[in-house]
Amino acid sequence: MLCTGRATTPTSDERTIQTTGLTKTYGEKRALDAVNLVVEEGSIFGFLGPNGAGKTTTLRILTGLARPTSGSVQILGHDVALAGNQVHADIGFLPDVPGFYEWMTAGELLRLAGGLFGIGGSVLDQRVAMLLDLAGLGEVKTKIGGYSRGMKQRLGVAQALINAPKLLLLDEPTSALDPMGRKDVLDMLTSLRGRTTVFFSTHILADVERVCDTVAILDRGRVVAQAPIDELKARYGVQKVILEVTDGGDELAEAIGRQTWATAVARGSDGAIEITVADVGAAQREIPAMVAARNTGMLRMEAGEMGLEEVFVELVGGAQR
Repeated sequence: MLCTGRATTPTSDERTIQTTGLTKTYGEKRALDAVNLVVEEGSIFGFLGPNGAGKTTTLRILTGLARPTSGSVQILGHDVALAGNQVHADIGFLPDVPGFYEWMTAGELLRLAGGLFGIGGSVLDQRVAMLLDLAGLGEVKTKIGGYSRGMKQRLGVAQALINAPKLLLLDEPTSALDPMGRKDVLDMLTSLRGRTTVFFSTHILADVERVCDTVAILDRGRVVAQAPIDELKARYGVQKVILEVTDGGDELAEAIGRQTWATAVARGSDGAIEITVADVGAAQREIPAMVAARNTGMLRMEAGEMGLEEVFVELVGGAQR
C-alpha cells in the first residue's frame, strides 16, 4: 500500500479523524482492507475513489451507523465504538440522498433539527439565521418541496451544521447536481475552511481539486495514496508536455505516440499536442529534433499543468474508473 503525508506528522490534538487498520468484511467480500487515515483539524479532506471503492462504508463506520470488523476509529480523540453520543454531538452528516419534510420551510426544518440537539432560544434563532444566509436561502419562503436539487443540497449542509459540529461528513454532496448547483455547494464548503473539519467523499475529481487541501484515494477498499494535493501531483503524477507547431501536427503527434517515453498523446481543443511523458528529459531532447526533421516550425513547447485526474488514473487505473 502506498501512503504518503506531510513532512511533519500532526499530533493527536491536531487530528480530527484517525483510523488504524480499519477493515470491514461482508461474508467473503472485503469492503475495507486495513484503511489508515489521518484527517487534520480544520482541513477540507477529499476522500476520493471510484464507485464501489468503499467510501460510503467508511462514512457509515465514521458516523457509527456500522461497526468495523477489525481496526479502530478515533474521532476528536475518542474511540467511536465506545464514545457514543459524546462524539455524535460534535459530528454533522449529510448522506448522498438527504430526506426532508417537504411541507416545511427551510427555517422550520432547521429549527426542528436544532431542537433535536437541545438547542433553543436566541442561540437557535441566531444559528438558523446564520445558516440560512450561508446556504443562500435566507430570503426563500418556498416550501422545501419546491426546491431544486441544488437548494436541497445546500439546505442539507446547513442542517448538518445546526449543532455547530467540529466535523462535517459529506457523502457525494455534488454527484447529482448541475454545474451551478455544484458551484453553490462547493462555495459553501469553501467558506467553512479553518472553521470546521470537512470530510468530503466523492468520485468527482474536479470538485476535490477545487476545494480540498488534502486527499486520500481509495481503490478496492485500500488507501493507495494520502497527501496534500500538490504533493500527490509531484510525487505520483506523470508529467505533461504541451507542443504547438505551425503545421503537420497530426503526423507529428502520431510519431511522438510511437516513442517509448510517451505514454499518451492527445490533441487539445486549441490544436496543441498534449503529451503525457514517462521521461521528461528524453522528451525535451527528442521533440525539438523531431520537429526540425519535419521542417515545421515550433510555436511553443512547455510543461503542462498536471491535474488530479492523471494522478487518479496512475494510481487506480482506467479499468477502475
